[in-house]
Amino acid sequence: MSYPHYGPGYYGPPPQTHPNGTTILVMGILSLVICQILGPFAWNMGTKALREIDASGYVYENRGMVQAGRICGIVSTCIMGGIILIYGVFIVFAIVMASVS
Repeated sequence: MSYPHYGPGYYGPPPQTHPNGTTILVMGILSLVICQILGPFAWNMGTKALREIDASGYVYENRGMVQAGRICGIVSTCIMGGIILIYGVFIVFAIVMASVS
């Protein structure tokens, strides 16, 4: 079976676009810039989308967008976790200092 030629050096069906690729990228960027609570959602959605892309066997043209959104979600989630940890340390320190005096 021969596939038609779709570009330089590429034979086969044309590449597809994953339907959640843009959403994942936008959520990942927004989680870094505006609202960090979107980070875990971008991470989760990106992981699921990459699994779907790998399992499908098709060529997706926006795999890089999905990976970028997932990485932004991971970074944002780590930053959010660090901030929560720092606030927790400050609160414990304030409680300890208040009980001492």
